[in-house]
Formats: sequence, C-alpha cells, structure tokens
Amino acid sequence: MKPLLLALAATVMVGANNFAAETRFQSGPTRTSLIELYTSEGCSSCPPAEAWLSRLKDNPGLWKNFVPLAFHVDYWDRLGWRDRFSSKQWTERQRQYAAQWRSESVYTPAVVMNGREERGWLGMKFGAPNDRQSGDLNVSTSDGKTFAIEFRPVDGLPSAYEAHLALLGSGISTSVRAGENSGRNLVHDFVVLDLQTVGLKSGAGSNRASLTTSATTEAGARKAIAIWVTPRGQLFPLQATGGWLP
Repeated sequence: MKPLLLALAATVMVGANNFAAETRFQSGPTRTSLIELYTSEGCSSCPPAEAWLSRLKDNPGLWKNFVPLAFHVDYWDRLGWRDRFSSKQWTERQRQYAAQWRSESVYTPAVVMNGREERGWLGMKFGAPNDRQSGDLNVSTSDGKTFAIEFRPVDGLPSAYEAHLALLGSGISTSVRAGENSGRNLVHDFVVLDLQTVGLKSGAGSNRASLTTSATTEAGARKAIAIWVTPRGQLFPLQATGGWLP
C-alpha cells in the first residue's frame, strides 16, 4: 500500500476507535417508581436501611420497576462526624417533603416512594410493575456526561415539566472514626453525588431537554444515573428511568 493510503487507513482506524457508542435508558408507558432514602453516616439507625437499599442491586426490577437513590443529609454532621456525601441541598429537599406532609420534623432513615412517606419500607415489594400509565421517558448519552432527555406523556398534551438527573455512586465505603457509627466501615450504594434540573421544552407531543453532569466519584465505585420527570416546581415524580453507566 502506498504511503498516502496507509496514512488514510490509519486516520480511519483512529476515528473508529475514538467513536463512543450511544447508551440509552428507557422506561415503559407505566410508571417506574422513584425510591428515595434519606440517610447519614452519623446516624446509628441508618446502616440497616442502607443494607436494605443495597440489596436492591440484585432485584430483577431494578431500573425497570423502580429507581433507587440515597440522599445523605447534613443535620447529623454537627454531632461528631461529617458525612462526606452530605449536602444542605438534600436536607432542604427532605424538609420540602415534610412540609407537604404537614410534618414538623425530619428524620433518618426515611424512605420516600413516588413522593409519599413510607414508614413500612422494610416490607416494601418491588416485584411487579406499576399499572399507572404515565408516559415514555427516553434518555441517551454518548459520553456519560451529557444526556438527551425526551418525555412523551400518555395524554400527549403540552404541559410544563422538569427533568431531574442524579449521578449515583455504588460500592463506596467509609471508615467512620467518630460519632454514633465510630469504628464501623460503612458501604454505600446509589449515593447521590450530583443533581441537575432543567425545564423541558414541549412540542409535537414530546418534551425535550439536555442535561450535563460534571461530578466524579472515587476510583472503583460503580456509576449510575437516575432521571425522573415532575410537573414544574413540584417534587412528585411522574416517570423515572436510569441504569448503570459503562
């Protein structure tokens, strides 16, 4: 082969190797449940709840029937151990739920399913899909950072929606050296590392937007995303999807 042809062939090969395959996350038309755990490394009652959440990794309904998230709140940080995943933003989210439920306080561990408080979370069942028709939520990415989002509600009517995208980390461990869990090694899954929100633009029966996350997690952790749609300005999820990132 002549030198020029060799150079062209090398260029084609490099281009092919650098091409990133598209990854897609899709819900069905029936609602996928959004499960939120509010937790903290400083709470001695939280490890059993986190172990319960971790077991959902082996549930065949994961990402299909339900999407799990763990929000680490910050109101335990003042009692001797600062949770490195805690955020005032997550605490405020829990307080917004409490206000909707007309509750005067927040607590951990606390489980929220589709915007409702679930005190009997230990016995929750996840085997069957929800029969409530919500709409199709489709998400795609070529780089694991920027995600194209499309929501097609069942009724097809235009409305004001927001999309929320959380970057999750799993298989993360922390050696706690103070506070109520001092001396314990805690393992976390589905930890919310970043949360981005955008308004969807409606048109021709669908609602679209793009979101980018720049957050990173520690080496060895398994990354996933959770995406859900709400009416604009509300917490109640209409549809959700998610999955592991390559």
